[in-house]
Amino acid sequence: MLLKHKRAVVYGATGSMGGAVARVFAKEGAIVFCTGRTRASINKLASEINNAGGKAFAAVVDAMNEKEVNDHLDDVMQQSGGIDVSFNAIGISNKQGIVLTKMSTNEFVDPVEMTMRTQFITATAAARAMMKKGSGVILTLTATPGGIGYPMVGGFGPASAALENFSMHLAVGLGVYGIRVVNIRSGGSPDSRPFREAKEANPEVMDAALGKMRADTMLKRQPSMADIANIAVFLASDMAATITGVTIDATAGTTAGINYRTSEKDFEAN
Repeated sequence: MLLKHKRAVVYGATGSMGGAVARVFAKEGAIVFCTGRTRASINKLASEINNAGGKAFAAVVDAMNEKEVNDHLDDVMQQSGGIDVSFNAIGISNKQGIVLTKMSTNEFVDPVEMTMRTQFITATAAARAMMKKGSGVILTLTATPGGIGYPMVGGFGPASAALENFSMHLAVGLGVYGIRVVNIRSGGSPDSRPFREAKEANPEVMDAALGKMRADTMLKRQPSMADIANIAVFLASDMAATITGVTIDATAGTTAGINYRTSEKDFEAN
């Protein structure tokens, strides 16, 4: 078990990605403190983890509320004696599908402001707790537009880029305390709830959109939630003890170069 005896706090654990990471953390031996805004949903997840042989605790926490985050971490510290891993996977509403020139200022700015607010609150709160024992891992999650220009994504792209930069700068300040900060850049998981719901509502449109996203990757596939969760486990473990201050690209090759036109014929022509 890669995370045996580790104490992990997951914000937004009732979301599809947050839930996937919480489950795998527990499977790998971590004690998982699951948080969310809906008591019934967060209790259900904790019960599921416990029934599967893991160890989880549930708490209603608004990750946009600094006091609630700090109060919860105080409870975690009293209950477990410390925190080893923090992962914020809460969902942020954002408008996409139109060009920036047709967006209102609030439509563009709000996802950037909200993303940075919640990530700053949870990451710095975790850091203060981790500094007391001289170790810990803070994980964040972004997507393809954080590393490459991508059309029609509104404020989501700048929000991803801002979070990746924040993660890097936070790592610089916390390294002397033995704390690692790493961001994971995903290419969008087609089995996550937002994609599933969108496909149920507009199957033909989403099939075409997902096809284009796959074509934009080197591996011609998108990362699943399990792929991202497994990467999070590795980064949270001692096996990644020297990895900090970077964004791990898990986009299946999208941000390293969009090569959907590449084929044997292209090479033959050159």
